[in-house]
Amino acid sequence: MATEVDTWSLAPKADGVFSFDDNLADANHPYTVDDDLLNEAEVNGNWTPQEKALHEARLKAKAKRRLRKSSSRNSTSESFSESGEVSGSDPHSPKGKVNTSDRKSRTGKGRGLPKKGGAGGKGVWGAAGMVYEDEEPDMRDPNYDESAQGDTVYATVVPEVDEKELEKMVNPIVQEYFEHGDTKEVQMLLKGLNLGQHKYEFSSLAVSLSLEGKASHRELTSRLLSDLLGKMLSQSEMARAFDKILKELPDLILDTPEAPQMLGQFIARAIADHVLPMSFLDFYKGKVDCDHARVALDRAEVLLNMKREMVRLDNVWGVGGGLRPVKHLVKEMNLLLKEYLVSGDVSEAEHCLRDLEVPHFHHELVYEAVVMVLESKGDTASHMMIKLLQSFWKTGLITVDQMNRGFQRVYDELPEINLDVPHAHSIMETFVDLCYQESVITKQLRDACPARGRKRFVSEGDGGAIKN
Repeated sequence: MATEVDTWSLAPKADGVFSFDDNLADANHPYTVDDDLLNEAEVNGNWTPQEKALHEARLKAKAKRRLRKSSSRNSTSESFSESGEVSGSDPHSPKGKVNTSDRKSRTGKGRGLPKKGGAGGKGVWGAAGMVYEDEEPDMRDPNYDESAQGDTVYATVVPEVDEKELEKMVNPIVQEYFEHGDTKEVQMLLKGLNLGQHKYEFSSLAVSLSLEGKASHRELTSRLLSDLLGKMLSQSEMARAFDKILKELPDLILDTPEAPQMLGQFIARAIADHVLPMSFLDFYKGKVDCDHARVALDRAEVLLNMKREMVRLDNVWGVGGGLRPVKHLVKEMNLLLKEYLVSGDVSEAEHCLRDLEVPHFHHELVYEAVVMVLESKGDTASHMMIKLLQSFWKTGLITVDQMNRGFQRVYDELPEINLDVPHAHSIMETFVDLCYQESVITKQLRDACPARGRKRFVSEGDGGAIKN
C-alpha cells in the first residue's frame, strides 16, 4: 500500500488538477490534528482504511472547488493556471500591463462580452435601441429659471453698445450718410444697434462730425435730425444732445474755430424744424458761464428773430451740393459772376464757387461767364472774365473737361445768341483768341469756334463796303 501511495504521489500532475493556486488555497486553511496524523501515517506507510477514505474525500472536495473556479472562465480559452495571463491584458506589453482601451472584463471572469452590454463606459451613447425620456428641470441647476418653465421662446438678444465703442460704430454710419444722403438707411442701421441709454449721443456725434465737414454735410445733418425725430429720438433726447455739444465747445473750437456760430445755426434750424422745443433758448438765459456757448445761443436767437415769419430755415447753410435744384444753382452762379464784376475779388469768387460743392456743374459757370462777355459793352467785362477763368484754370478748380464743355455749349447756341447780339460772332472770335493767348483754353477748342456768317454789303454799287 505504501508503494502504491508513493507512486501516486510522485506521478506527474495532470493539467488543471494541481496548480500554484491550489497550494495557495491550501495554505489559507490551517492544518488540523487529523492532517498531521495522515501525513505521519503517509511517511511511515501505515494507512488505515479510514484514513485513506478521509484523504480521498478531501481530494475530491478540492477537485470540485477547482471545477467551480474554472467553469466561470471562458470555456474556449485555456485555464487561468495554464495561460498565466490576466484576461484583457496585452501580451506584448511589459509585465502583462492591462489594456485600458479594452471594454471587456479585466477580472478574468465572464464570457468575454463588453461590460453592461456595450452601454457603459466613457463616450458611449448607450445600448442599441435605448430610448431616452425627457428630463425634468432640476431646481438645483444653476441655470434653472422658475418663471421660464413652460413653452420656451428663443429670441435674438443684441447687447447694449458700450460708451467707448459707440463712437467707432457711429462714425462710419454718419460718414456713409454724407455720401448717399438716405435717412431711411440710417434709421435701419440704428435699429440694428442697441444704443440703450446712449441713444442721444448719436445726434451729438453727427453734429460734431458735420462741423468739421462741408456746408452740404451740415445741411444733411439737419435733415437727418428732422427725420429721426419721433422715430428714433425724442425732443428731450435731442435737447440733451445739443446740451452736450454746448459743453464741448471749448474742445471743438480747437479744430473748428467757427464752431460756436455753426452750432448757433444748428440750434436755430432745429427749433424751426421743431426738433428742439421752443423753450430751449429760454432755459439757458442767465445760466451760461462759457463765452463760446453764449455766442452760439446768441447766434441762434438772432436767426430766429430774423426768420420769425418763416416756418423753416432752409437756407441757413446756403447752397451746398448737387442736392439743390439746377435752377437754384444757375441763379447762384449768376449772382457770383455779377458780384465779381462789381468787386473784382477773385479769391471771394473762388470761395463762393467752392462752397457750392458742385464740381460736376462748373461748366455752367464757364457758359454764363462767356454769355456775359457777349452781352456786355466794352472790353472791361472781357478782360475780367479772362482773369477769373485763368485763376480757376491754374488752381484746378475748373478742369479741362468742364472748360471745354462750357465753351462748346456757347458754340452750339451762338446762332440763337446772335439774334439778340448781332456782333456775337466777332466778339466770340476775339474773346477766344485772348483766352488762348492767356492759356485758358486749348488750341483745339480755339479752332472749334464757328466762323463769322455771310457778309452783308450796303448796296451793289458801293464798291464792296461791308456793313458795320
